[in-house]
Amino acid sequence: MTNSSVTTTQNLTKFQGLLRELFQFDCADLDFGIYRIMNHKRDVVERFINEQLPATISVELDSGPLAQQAQADAKLAEIARQIRADLREDAIDNSGNLNSDYHDSTIGKRFLEAQRKVADGSRSRDTVEAAIYNHLYTFFSRYYEDGDFISKRRYSRSQRYAIPYNGEEVYLHWANNDQYYVKSDEYFRNYDWKAPNGVMVHFRLRNADVEQNNLKGDRRFFIPLVAETKWDAAGDVITIPFEYRPLSSQEANIYGTRNQQNKIIAKAIPKFYELMKGNVRAMAALEGEHRSNDNDSASHLEHHLRQYVRRNNSDFFIHKDLSGFLDRELDFYLKNEALNLEHIVTAGQEMTEGWFQQLRLTKVIGKQIIDFLAQIENFQKMLWEKRKFVTETQYCITMSTIPSAFYQDISTNDAQWEEWQELYGLDTSDRSPSFLQDNPTLVLDTQHFDVDFTDCLLASIGNLDGITDGLLVHSENWQALNVAQMRYRGRVKCVHIDPPYNPQSESFVYKNSYPDSSWLTMIRDRIAAGHTWMGIDGFLLCHIDEIEYEKLFLLLEALQIPDVGTIVWDKRNPMTGGGGIATQHEYIICRSKSTIPLYLTEDNRPGQSHLNWVKTLSRYLNRVQNKTKRRELNKSWGALANSNGFRRLEASFLAKTTDNRQMDSDFHFYLLSIWRNFG
Repeated sequence: MTNSSVTTTQNLTKFQGLLRELFQFDCADLDFGIYRIMNHKRDVVERFINEQLPATISVELDSGPLAQQAQADAKLAEIARQIRADLREDAIDNSGNLNSDYHDSTIGKRFLEAQRKVADGSRSRDTVEAAIYNHLYTFFSRYYEDGDFISKRRYSRSQRYAIPYNGEEVYLHWANNDQYYVKSDEYFRNYDWKAPNGVMVHFRLRNADVEQNNLKGDRRFFIPLVAETKWDAAGDVITIPFEYRPLSSQEANIYGTRNQQNKIIAKAIPKFYELMKGNVRAMAALEGEHRSNDNDSASHLEHHLRQYVRRNNSDFFIHKDLSGFLDRELDFYLKNEALNLEHIVTAGQEMTEGWFQQLRLTKVIGKQIIDFLAQIENFQKMLWEKRKFVTETQYCITMSTIPSAFYQDISTNDAQWEEWQELYGLDTSDRSPSFLQDNPTLVLDTQHFDVDFTDCLLASIGNLDGITDGLLVHSENWQALNVAQMRYRGRVKCVHIDPPYNPQSESFVYKNSYPDSSWLTMIRDRIAAGHTWMGIDGFLLCHIDEIEYEKLFLLLEALQIPDVGTIVWDKRNPMTGGGGIATQHEYIICRSKSTIPLYLTEDNRPGQSHLNWVKTLSRYLNRVQNKTKRRELNKSWGALANSNGFRRLEASFLAKTTDNRQMDSDFHFYLLSIWRNFG
């Protein structure tokens, strides 16, 4: 085998390994969700990678200008062999040069002519084939990273990246701007895989102690419950239960402070083997060797434990138009990197057709691969965009709305009384219907009652939708906005978001370490969805601080949501990163559905939206009448009452209090009151 043949084989093997990674062949034994569908096409993809791809390239190389150019190289080698056989062994030196004594001979002239054609650009078949595999590998590997396609638009070797700029005066761009950001903690799922001997293994998440409301809290880990693992010999099924929770103090001592999840898996694996000792088929399923596409080796159990943990701990992206993006990038790559103008000029017109045939073949193969990949990505996109089902609906209803006929059943419901005791500190010794009658503001939660009672209660309330004055949705926020969009489109007067501030501080109570590109992608889609809820007189209020203010402001500009002003206030708890200028201000960026201005005045202006600050702050002063900060609050009220805009707003907040914790709650109460008096 020649050196060029070895190179071709190596490039083909490397490219086939990349394709198996792109098509997620490491997940071939998974038996759920999209993997089950992909596995139905696994044989088709395998045949394409191992048979159709090399065959297509081989047929093309054996025809057209490329075949003729490859024949020139073979012809030169044949003439050289004849010269060495018929003349002298040293007639051609080690560098391939013919001895000058034979230049005028017939066979010498044939050799020199064949050598000229090869020097002008003829390439061997193996060289061309190796170049095609190398180009395909280079192209697809540059956009694939840790399971996602990243939209890094290439430009040239010196100026590596380009952005899709169309002449805008100002353009905001980030790496993932054409993708959906999917938070992993919304995707806890059962995980199933099938061992080569036919044994099914189920990973079942029994209890997930997830962070609530974006609270960071203690770090959570997947804890396999080895002792509770079950082996069903009749069904050939192993079931492994898991918990997702923080470590106990004892576990924290065992696993330390670094790489805890890897240590948890490493310590669990021998315990599984010990538990299954004596069950031959179960042991074969768990201990069997699993080789990944990069030839790393691990047992099936270890491989899938790591896959399961990574799947539920790594946020990921779904491309909105993978086919369109890769098609454009492939064209650009072929024109700017695969097409070497210097070689074409050197080779001359005679060899140009061969270069273009190689480019066309590379594009044909690349397009087939793009179509395969787009099928997978589009299916995931379809699942993400599809409106989700509502799994449960409950109502919170004040006793004043509930007919007295239901009071007897309510008075005997222990779960409801326990909730009232926890929420209101009620003395629950008196559980009589008359107590319910005397407390009309108590809120009943239908989750504590059976279906029959709830159905009868809801049926007894006339115009249920009309008297419902609030909706709380427990869901991934983008999905929730889309599920309820048809009902609330154009009906909401105020949308408020309080996104992660990203201070990168361990002391901050919320998740705060999103990369900027992920953060922008997440915020953009959710703002766009919320914007459709707003009526023509609606406003969008975005709460943020100095760290992400600029990016959020530019994002809202890019979404073309009209600007009506920004409220700035001093939070009086400056955050510094070891010195320097403090991060001390917070902002409320105010945007409108139309160009209607937003006023903070006492007046009702016809055709214009306003926030009645005087009424709001008066109510607030009454609420805190007995507090020592009344003087400071009166200053705030006076400043706002005499103001026709935002100009004095920051000063009023500064005058309010020096107690940061109290000020935070006070300020949020201001906002809550404002929304209730909106319009």
